[in-house]
Amino acid sequence: MSVTQQQVLDVLGRIKSPRGVALTNADVLSVISASDGKVFFSINVDAAEARAWESVRAEAEAAVRAMPGVTTAMVALTAERKPGAAPPPPPPPAAGRTQGVQPAAAHKHPHPPGAASPMSRQAEITGVAAVIAVASGKGGVGKSTTALNLALGLRDLGLKVGLLDADIYGPSVPRLTGLRDKPELNAERKMIPLRRFGLAIMSIGFLVEEETAMIWRGPMVMSAVTQMLRDVDWGKLDVLVVDMPPGTGDAQLTLAQNVPLKGAVIVSTPQDLSLIDARRGLAMFKKVNVPVLGIVENMSYFQCPHCGTKSDIFGHGGARHEADKLGVPFLGEIPLHMAIRSTSDAGNPVVDSEPDGPHAAIYRAIAGGVRDQLKGAISVA
Repeated sequence: MSVTQQQVLDVLGRIKSPRGVALTNADVLSVISASDGKVFFSINVDAAEARAWESVRAEAEAAVRAMPGVTTAMVALTAERKPGAAPPPPPPPAAGRTQGVQPAAAHKHPHPPGAASPMSRQAEITGVAAVIAVASGKGGVGKSTTALNLALGLRDLGLKVGLLDADIYGPSVPRLTGLRDKPELNAERKMIPLRRFGLAIMSIGFLVEEETAMIWRGPMVMSAVTQMLRDVDWGKLDVLVVDMPPGTGDAQLTLAQNVPLKGAVIVSTPQDLSLIDARRGLAMFKKVNVPVLGIVENMSYFQCPHCGTKSDIFGHGGARHEADKLGVPFLGEIPLHMAIRSTSDAGNPVVDSEPDGPHAAIYRAIAGGVRDQLKGAISVA
Protein backbone atom coordinates (compact mmCIF):
# COMPACT_ATOMS: atom_id res chain seq x y z
CA MET A 1 0.00 0.00 0.00
CA SER A 2 1.45 3.35 -1.03
CA VAL A 3 0.74 6.59 0.78
CA THR A 4 -0.79 9.64 -0.85
CA GLN A 5 0.14 13.29 -0.60
CA GLN A 6 -3.08 14.00 1.31
CA GLN A 7 -2.35 11.26 3.85
CA VAL A 8 1.04 12.83 4.51
CA LEU A 9 -0.59 16.23 4.95
CA ASP A 10 -3.08 14.75 7.41
CA VAL A 11 -0.20 13.47 9.56
CA LEU A 12 1.73 16.74 9.31
CA GLY A 13 -1.38 18.65 10.37
CA ARG A 14 -1.01 17.12 13.86
CA ILE A 15 2.48 18.60 14.30
CA LYS A 16 2.84 22.09 15.75
CA SER A 17 5.26 24.75 14.56
CA PRO A 18 7.39 26.71 17.08
CA ARG A 19 4.62 29.32 17.02
CA GLY A 20 2.00 26.74 17.98
CA VAL A 21 0.12 26.53 14.67
CA ALA A 22 -0.29 23.34 12.68
CA LEU A 23 2.65 22.64 10.38
CA THR A 24 0.30 22.54 7.40
CA ASN A 25 -0.90 26.08 8.21
CA ALA A 26 2.55 27.58 8.79
CA ASP A 27 3.24 28.30 5.10
CA VAL A 28 6.62 26.53 5.22
CA LEU A 29 6.03 23.23 3.39
CA SER A 30 7.32 22.54 -0.09
CA VAL A 31 5.44 20.36 -2.55
CA ILE A 32 5.30 16.84 -1.11
CA SER A 33 6.57 14.02 -3.30
CA ALA A 34 4.91 10.72 -2.34
CA SER A 35 5.15 7.65 -4.56
CA ASP A 36 5.96 3.97 -4.13
CA GLY A 37 6.36 4.40 -0.39
CA LYS A 38 8.96 7.19 -0.74
CA VAL A 39 8.16 10.60 0.71
CA PHE A 40 10.26 13.75 0.21
CA PHE A 41 9.59 17.36 1.12
CA SER A 42 11.28 20.34 2.72
CA ILE A 43 10.43 22.83 5.45
CA ASN A 44 11.49 26.28 4.31
CA VAL A 45 12.10 28.86 7.06
CA ASP A 46 14.09 32.02 7.69
CA ALA A 47 17.67 31.34 8.73
CA ALA A 48 17.21 33.23 12.00
CA GLU A 49 14.58 30.66 13.07
CA ALA A 50 16.36 27.53 11.81
CA ARG A 51 17.44 26.23 15.22
CA ALA A 52 13.91 26.44 16.59
CA TRP A 53 12.58 24.48 13.61
CA GLU A 54 15.04 21.57 13.73
CA SER A 55 13.01 19.66 16.33
CA VAL A 56 9.91 20.15 14.16
CA ARG A 57 11.75 18.77 11.14
CA ALA A 58 12.83 15.71 13.13
CA GLU A 59 9.30 15.17 14.48
CA ALA A 60 7.81 15.48 10.99
CA GLU A 61 10.27 13.00 9.53
CA ALA A 62 9.66 10.50 12.34
CA ALA A 63 5.89 10.82 11.95
CA VAL A 64 6.00 10.26 8.19
CA ARG A 65 8.38 7.31 8.51
CA ALA A 66 5.97 5.69 10.95
CA MET A 67 3.10 5.79 8.44
CA PRO A 68 2.01 2.39 7.09
CA GLY A 69 3.30 1.97 3.56
CA VAL A 70 6.21 4.41 3.92
CA THR A 71 9.58 2.80 3.22
CA THR A 72 11.70 5.93 2.94
CA ALA A 73 11.20 9.46 4.20
CA MET A 74 13.51 12.44 3.81
CA VAL A 75 12.59 15.82 5.26
CA ALA A 76 15.02 18.69 4.67
CA LEU A 77 15.14 21.93 6.63
CA THR A 78 16.05 24.76 4.29
CA ALA A 79 16.96 28.08 5.83
CA GLU A 80 17.44 31.28 3.89
CA ARG A 81 18.64 34.58 5.28
CA LYS A 82 16.56 37.63 4.37
CA PRO A 83 18.44 40.38 2.50
CA GLY A 84 20.27 42.62 4.96
CA ALA A 85 19.75 40.30 7.92
CA ALA A 86 22.66 39.27 10.11
CA PRO A 87 23.79 35.64 9.95
CA PRO A 88 22.24 33.45 12.65
CA PRO A 89 24.45 31.89 15.34
CA PRO A 90 25.73 28.41 14.50
CA PRO A 91 23.89 25.46 16.06
CA PRO A 92 25.65 23.60 18.88
CA PRO A 93 27.72 20.58 17.82
CA ALA A 94 25.74 17.36 17.74
CA ALA A 95 27.10 14.34 19.55
CA GLY A 96 27.65 11.50 17.11
CA ARG A 97 24.61 11.64 14.88
CA THR A 98 23.96 14.80 12.82
CA GLN A 99 20.38 15.56 11.87
CA GLY A 100 19.09 18.23 9.52
CA VAL A 101 21.19 21.11 8.27
CA GLN A 102 22.53 24.39 9.48
CA PRO A 103 21.71 27.66 7.71
CA ALA A 104 23.35 28.08 4.35
CA ALA A 105 24.88 31.37 5.54
CA ALA A 106 27.05 29.44 7.96
CA HIS A 107 28.75 27.74 5.02
CA LYS A 108 29.36 30.92 3.09
CA HIS A 109 31.07 33.09 5.71
CA PRO A 110 34.13 32.42 7.88
CA HIS A 111 33.16 31.64 11.45
CA PRO A 112 33.82 34.60 13.80
CA PRO A 113 36.67 34.56 16.33
CA GLY A 114 35.78 32.43 19.30
CA ALA A 115 32.98 30.58 17.47
CA ALA A 116 33.11 26.84 17.03
CA SER A 117 34.78 25.75 13.81
CA PRO A 118 32.46 24.03 11.31
CA MET A 119 34.88 21.09 11.44
CA SER A 120 34.01 20.60 15.12
CA ARG A 121 30.82 18.88 13.96
CA GLN A 122 32.76 16.07 12.32
CA ALA A 123 31.93 12.58 13.57
CA GLU A 124 33.11 9.21 12.36
CA ILE A 125 30.61 6.92 10.63
CA THR A 126 30.19 3.84 12.77
CA GLY A 127 32.02 0.88 11.28
CA VAL A 128 33.71 2.87 8.47
CA ALA A 129 37.48 3.20 8.80
CA ALA A 130 38.07 5.76 6.03
CA VAL A 131 35.88 8.01 3.88
CA ILE A 132 37.36 9.38 0.65
CA ALA A 133 35.80 11.70 -1.93
CA VAL A 134 36.08 11.42 -5.71
CA ALA A 135 35.54 14.88 -7.11
CA SER A 136 35.91 17.02 -10.21
CA GLY A 137 35.80 20.72 -10.88
CA LYS A 138 33.34 20.26 -13.75
CA GLY A 139 30.93 17.68 -15.09
CA GLY A 140 31.48 15.34 -18.01
CA VAL A 141 34.97 14.16 -17.10
CA GLY A 142 34.01 10.59 -16.16
CA LYS A 143 34.08 11.08 -12.40
CA SER A 144 31.35 8.56 -11.57
CA THR A 145 32.83 5.86 -13.81
CA THR A 146 36.19 6.48 -12.15
CA ALA A 147 34.66 6.37 -8.65
CA LEU A 148 32.97 3.02 -9.26
CA ASN A 149 36.00 1.38 -10.88
CA LEU A 150 38.25 2.80 -8.14
CA ALA A 151 35.96 1.20 -5.55
CA LEU A 152 36.20 -2.10 -7.41
CA GLY A 153 39.98 -1.74 -7.60
CA LEU A 154 40.13 -1.28 -3.83
CA ARG A 155 37.90 -4.34 -3.47
CA ASP A 156 40.33 -6.35 -5.58
CA LEU A 157 43.10 -5.33 -3.17
CA GLY A 158 41.26 -7.16 -0.40
CA LEU A 159 39.43 -4.23 1.21
CA LYS A 160 35.80 -4.01 2.28
CA VAL A 161 34.42 -1.13 0.25
CA GLY A 162 31.24 0.94 0.02
CA LEU A 163 30.18 3.44 -2.65
CA LEU A 164 27.98 6.46 -1.89
CA ASP A 165 26.60 8.30 -4.91
CA ALA A 166 26.32 11.83 -3.49
CA ASP A 167 25.86 13.40 -6.92
CA ILE A 168 22.24 14.18 -6.12
CA TYR A 169 21.69 16.44 -9.13
CA GLY A 170 22.56 13.67 -11.58
CA PRO A 171 23.02 10.30 -9.84
CA SER A 172 24.80 7.91 -12.22
CA VAL A 173 25.48 4.92 -10.00
CA PRO A 174 22.12 3.17 -10.59
CA ARG A 175 22.86 3.08 -14.34
CA LEU A 176 26.56 2.21 -13.87
CA THR A 177 25.75 -0.71 -11.56
CA GLY A 178 22.51 -1.89 -13.18
CA LEU A 179 20.73 -1.64 -9.83
CA ARG A 180 17.04 -0.70 -9.81
CA ASP A 181 15.91 -2.00 -6.41
CA LYS A 182 14.84 0.23 -3.54
CA PRO A 183 16.72 0.13 -0.23
CA GLU A 184 14.92 -1.45 2.70
CA LEU A 185 14.99 -0.31 6.32
CA ASN A 186 16.44 -2.24 9.24
CA ALA A 187 15.02 -2.40 12.76
CA GLU A 188 16.67 0.94 13.60
CA ARG A 189 14.93 2.53 10.56
CA LYS A 190 18.24 2.95 8.78
CA MET A 191 18.50 2.25 5.06
CA ILE A 192 20.29 -0.94 4.09
CA PRO A 193 22.63 -0.32 1.14
CA LEU A 194 22.19 -2.43 -1.96
CA ARG A 195 24.95 -4.87 -2.80
CA ARG A 196 26.56 -5.72 -6.11
CA PHE A 197 30.10 -6.59 -7.16
CA GLY A 198 30.92 -7.11 -3.48
CA LEU A 199 30.26 -3.43 -2.72
CA ALA A 200 27.78 -1.77 -0.35
CA ILE A 201 26.10 0.84 -2.59
CA MET A 202 23.77 3.75 -1.86
CA SER A 203 22.48 6.46 -4.19
CA ILE A 204 19.74 9.06 -4.13
CA GLY A 205 18.94 7.56 -7.53
CA PHE A 206 17.61 4.46 -5.75
CA LEU A 207 14.96 6.62 -4.09
CA VAL A 208 13.65 8.55 -7.10
CA GLU A 209 12.81 7.66 -10.67
CA GLU A 210 15.57 8.06 -13.27
CA GLU A 211 13.65 10.76 -15.17
CA THR A 212 12.94 12.86 -12.06
CA ALA A 213 14.46 16.35 -12.21
CA MET A 214 16.59 16.90 -9.10
CA ILE A 215 15.90 20.57 -8.40
CA TRP A 216 17.04 21.09 -4.82
CA ARG A 217 18.13 24.19 -2.93
CA GLY A 218 21.54 24.28 -1.30
CA PRO A 219 20.36 23.48 2.23
CA MET A 220 18.35 20.53 0.88
CA VAL A 221 21.54 19.26 -0.73
CA MET A 222 23.28 19.41 2.62
CA SER A 223 20.45 17.60 4.38
CA ALA A 224 20.34 14.84 1.76
CA VAL A 225 24.11 14.24 1.91
CA THR A 226 24.00 14.15 5.70
CA GLN A 227 21.18 11.63 5.74
CA MET A 228 22.84 9.35 3.20
CA LEU A 229 25.92 9.35 5.41
CA ARG A 230 24.20 8.94 8.76
CA ASP A 231 20.93 7.16 8.02
CA VAL A 232 22.48 4.23 6.18
CA ASP A 233 23.66 1.04 7.88
CA TRP A 234 27.05 0.74 6.15
CA GLY A 235 28.24 -2.17 8.28
CA LYS A 236 32.00 -2.73 8.57
CA LEU A 237 33.96 -1.02 5.78
CA ASP A 238 37.62 -0.27 5.24
CA VAL A 239 36.83 2.48 2.75
CA LEU A 240 33.69 4.38 1.77
CA VAL A 241 34.16 5.98 -1.66
CA VAL A 242 31.92 9.03 -2.14
CA ASP A 243 31.10 10.10 -5.70
CA MET A 244 30.65 13.87 -5.31
CA PRO A 245 28.69 16.27 -7.51
CA PRO A 246 30.95 18.27 -9.82
CA GLY A 247 32.06 21.68 -8.61
CA THR A 248 32.86 23.17 -5.21
CA GLY A 249 29.51 23.72 -3.53
CA ASP A 250 27.31 22.75 -0.61
CA ALA A 251 27.67 18.98 -1.01
CA GLN A 252 31.47 19.11 -0.81
CA LEU A 253 31.42 21.41 2.23
CA THR A 254 28.78 19.28 3.96
CA LEU A 255 30.86 16.14 3.50
CA ALA A 256 34.01 17.83 4.79
CA GLN A 257 32.18 19.26 7.80
CA ASN A 258 30.32 16.07 8.68
CA VAL A 259 33.01 13.42 8.54
CA PRO A 260 36.80 13.52 8.88
CA LEU A 261 37.67 12.78 5.26
CA LYS A 262 40.86 10.82 4.85
CA GLY A 263 41.39 12.30 1.40
CA ALA A 264 40.06 13.33 -1.98
CA VAL A 265 40.80 12.10 -5.51
CA ILE A 266 40.46 14.74 -8.23
CA VAL A 267 39.39 13.57 -11.71
CA SER A 268 40.20 15.71 -14.75
CA THR A 269 40.70 15.41 -18.48
CA PRO A 270 43.96 16.71 -20.01
CA GLN A 271 42.42 19.82 -21.54
CA ASP A 272 43.06 23.25 -20.04
CA LEU A 273 39.38 24.01 -19.30
CA SER A 274 39.01 20.90 -17.17
CA LEU A 275 42.32 21.53 -15.42
CA ILE A 276 41.28 25.05 -14.46
CA ASP A 277 38.23 23.65 -12.70
CA ALA A 278 40.26 20.82 -11.18
CA ARG A 279 42.51 23.42 -9.54
CA ARG A 280 39.46 24.96 -7.90
CA GLY A 281 38.40 21.60 -6.52
CA LEU A 282 41.87 20.88 -5.24
CA ALA A 283 42.10 24.32 -3.62
CA MET A 284 38.74 23.82 -1.91
CA PHE A 285 39.75 20.54 -0.29
CA LYS A 286 43.02 22.05 0.87
CA LYS A 287 41.12 24.98 2.40
CA VAL A 288 39.05 22.60 4.54
CA ASN A 289 42.16 20.56 5.45
CA VAL A 290 41.27 17.48 3.43
CA PRO A 291 44.37 15.71 2.05
CA VAL A 292 44.44 15.42 -1.74
CA LEU A 293 45.31 11.80 -2.48
CA GLY A 294 46.07 12.63 -6.09
CA ILE A 295 44.85 13.53 -9.55
CA VAL A 296 43.57 11.09 -12.17
CA GLU A 297 43.74 11.98 -15.87
CA ASN A 298 40.63 10.47 -17.44
CA MET A 299 40.12 10.32 -21.22
CA SER A 300 43.88 10.75 -21.33
CA TYR A 301 44.08 9.53 -24.92
CA PHE A 302 41.85 7.73 -27.40
CA GLN A 303 42.89 4.19 -28.13
CA CYS A 304 41.43 2.72 -31.30
CA PRO A 305 39.78 -0.63 -30.44
CA HIS A 306 40.73 -2.01 -33.88
CA CYS A 307 44.33 -1.00 -34.49
CA GLY A 308 45.41 0.19 -31.04
CA THR A 309 46.59 3.59 -32.32
CA LYS A 310 46.63 6.31 -29.66
CA SER A 311 45.30 9.81 -30.40
CA ASP A 312 45.47 12.73 -27.97
CA ILE A 313 41.97 14.10 -28.56
CA PHE A 314 41.96 16.33 -25.48
CA GLY A 315 45.71 16.79 -25.32
CA HIS A 316 47.81 14.58 -23.08
CA GLY A 317 49.73 14.86 -19.84
CA GLY A 318 48.02 18.00 -18.56
CA ALA A 319 46.90 16.40 -15.30
CA ARG A 320 50.34 14.94 -14.64
CA HIS A 321 51.91 18.35 -15.20
CA GLU A 322 49.31 19.95 -12.92
CA ALA A 323 49.97 17.38 -10.19
CA ASP A 324 53.71 18.06 -10.37
CA LYS A 325 53.09 21.81 -10.32
CA LEU A 326 50.81 21.63 -7.27
CA GLY A 327 52.86 19.03 -5.42
CA VAL A 328 50.22 16.31 -5.24
CA PRO A 329 50.50 12.67 -6.40
CA PHE A 330 49.61 11.76 -9.97
CA LEU A 331 47.62 8.53 -9.73
CA GLY A 332 47.39 7.48 -13.37
CA GLU A 333 46.03 7.85 -16.89
CA ILE A 334 42.78 6.26 -18.06
CA PRO A 335 42.19 6.08 -21.82
CA LEU A 336 39.06 7.04 -23.72
CA HIS A 337 38.12 3.56 -24.86
CA MET A 338 34.98 1.85 -26.14
CA ALA A 339 35.25 -0.97 -23.60
CA ILE A 340 35.10 1.40 -20.62
CA ARG A 341 32.13 3.27 -22.09
CA SER A 342 30.15 0.21 -23.16
CA THR A 343 30.60 -1.72 -19.90
CA SER A 344 29.61 1.36 -17.91
CA ASP A 345 26.44 1.87 -19.96
CA ALA A 346 25.58 -1.81 -19.53
CA GLY A 347 25.92 -1.70 -15.75
CA ASN A 348 28.92 -4.03 -15.77
CA PRO A 349 31.98 -1.87 -14.96
CA VAL A 350 35.17 -2.88 -16.70
CA VAL A 351 37.10 -3.82 -13.54
CA ASP A 352 34.48 -6.47 -12.81
CA SER A 353 33.47 -7.53 -16.32
CA GLU A 354 37.01 -7.63 -17.78
CA PRO A 355 39.18 -8.23 -14.70
CA ASP A 356 42.18 -9.46 -16.68
CA GLY A 357 42.09 -6.65 -19.24
CA PRO A 358 44.43 -3.65 -19.46
CA HIS A 359 41.84 -1.14 -18.24
CA ALA A 360 41.11 -3.08 -15.07
CA ALA A 361 44.86 -3.12 -14.42
CA ILE A 362 44.98 0.69 -14.72
CA TYR A 363 42.17 1.16 -12.21
CA ARG A 364 43.74 -1.32 -9.80
CA ALA A 365 47.05 0.55 -10.03
CA ILE A 366 45.23 3.79 -9.17
CA ALA A 367 43.50 2.01 -6.29
CA GLY A 368 46.89 0.80 -5.10
CA GLY A 369 48.16 4.37 -4.98
CA VAL A 370 45.12 5.42 -2.95
CA ARG A 371 45.42 2.46 -0.59
CA ASP A 372 49.10 3.16 0.08
CA GLN A 373 48.26 6.70 1.17
CA LEU A 374 45.54 5.43 3.52
CA LYS A 375 47.96 3.30 5.55
CA GLY A 376 47.41 4.13 9.17
CA ALA A 377 43.74 4.86 8.56
CA ILE A 378 42.86 1.35 7.40
CA SER A 379 44.30 -2.11 7.90
CA VAL A 380 46.27 -2.93 4.76
CA ALA A 381 48.53 -5.82 3.95
